[in-house]
Amino acid sequence: MGVLYVPNEGITYGIPDRYATENVFLKTERENVPLPTWEESKDKMPRPVWDGHDDAIACYDKAWEIAFSNLRQPTEESGFVSNFIDTAFNGFLFMWDSSFILMFGKYGTRVFNFQRTLDNMYARQHMDGFICREICETKNGEQFFRHDPASTGPNVMAWSEWVFYENFGDLERIKKVFPPLMGYYRWTKLFRTWRDGTYWSSGLGCGMDNSPRVEEKYYDYIESCNGHMVWIDACCQQILSGRILCRMAKLLGREDETREIEEEIEYLTKYINDKMWDEKTGFYYDLWRGDRVSGIKTLASYWALLAGIVPEDRLDRFVAHLLNKNEFMRTHAPASLSADAPGFEPGGDYWKGSVWAPTAYMTLKGLDAVGRFDLAHKIAMNHHGNVVKVFNETGTVWENYAPDYVGRGSASRKDFVGWTGLPPIAVLFEYVMGIIPDGQKKEITWHVNLTERHGVERYPLGTDAELTLICEARSSEDEKPKVTVKSNVPVKVKVVWCGGEFEVEPEIR
Repeated sequence: MGVLYVPNEGITYGIPDRYATENVFLKTERENVPLPTWEESKDKMPRPVWDGHDDAIACYDKAWEIAFSNLRQPTEESGFVSNFIDTAFNGFLFMWDSSFILMFGKYGTRVFNFQRTLDNMYARQHMDGFICREICETKNGEQFFRHDPASTGPNVMAWSEWVFYENFGDLERIKKVFPPLMGYYRWTKLFRTWRDGTYWSSGLGCGMDNSPRVEEKYYDYIESCNGHMVWIDACCQQILSGRILCRMAKLLGREDETREIEEEIEYLTKYINDKMWDEKTGFYYDLWRGDRVSGIKTLASYWALLAGIVPEDRLDRFVAHLLNKNEFMRTHAPASLSADAPGFEPGGDYWKGSVWAPTAYMTLKGLDAVGRFDLAHKIAMNHHGNVVKVFNETGTVWENYAPDYVGRGSASRKDFVGWTGLPPIAVLFEYVMGIIPDGQKKEITWHVNLTERHGVERYPLGTDAELTLICEARSSEDEKPKVTVKSNVPVKVKVVWCGGEFEVEPEIR
């Protein structure tokens, strides 16, 4: 790990970034609001319905129970400004973990605003735009110096904010977060690029700590070195964040400020497709020194789906690796490292194959984004099912899971909510049950694949809609679903099934 560094108040290293100077979180007063408990909140939260799967419901409840136990108030010494959910790791708030925790936290927003966890990251931004990836929760300190190769990343906070906006349409929040996100994007561009404009990271910086992606000669310091490598995920994440910043700028009437980002997106997209795609294997790879594709397949490459850079004629070959039992489709899928890669461990050994909630969820979201929902559902059924099986054996959820047997990973922490709230909550709703919301339009697309009676009560949509969504049991997938929807306000629900699609008129309560 890095060294705890406590910065001098008001000191910045480097030229102040103009967007960091707009950061309102630097002057926000500390919140002083009591925290909710799970016991007092559970009757206000969404309630899954899935006949014959009481264990999945129990796992869902356990995930929320642990999540609520990790809610924290900011201390005066920390420099934090908002109540937050702890990463549940080491007393530091993680940029990477928090961004994913909020992906399931959105379902509890009406009880606790999980999204404001990121306010604390923005409140600790340096004036040159830098934000450390681990910030201390008890005093104004950081885990790393800014120019440590492991000091920051991945650049996914903008994605987390956009998901929140898509659900709640909070334009005022977009106005507030746009400047710190722009400042951070610009810092990353200045200090995490090579001469040719491509991006680098490190094991810790990319979040995949000991993944054997770098050349073997760098293994002695695998977690903290950049390996003189072009990192596929870092490049794709910059494209994803750039696209989102352009959308935010359009909402705010600041389009002229993102022209350079548009140019960078175009450049990186072409670079990745020209140099980081291997036609023989049909896969995107990191580039080792000398523009050599690494040949090591990891889930990091699937950030390309969310970045929207994969040409249509490459999609089938690229996603097919996720179904290959000799690669990512193991006993528990998706493995973070392909089983045919050097260093793969059947028990996972952290990022040497373990199944992790964030990279699994990223993969599902990416498949959904490119119209491969059926594949996302198949992987989700495996992933969620294995998490529930381990819950049945251990009574809790874990930091990561073994790819080649049903069990926790060989290096894994228990009660990890933390981002492992994703499979019991967000994956259950979105890719097992298939309920995909658009809160701004007050619309739901429901991909019905299950045959048991299933759905959700008290399902939140947008700022004010609360729904009950129930699909009755079917004798087979070929039977047309019978769906009922109750809502407190008018909404649109489109049901998609193997026989086509139809709309359901909700009963307004």
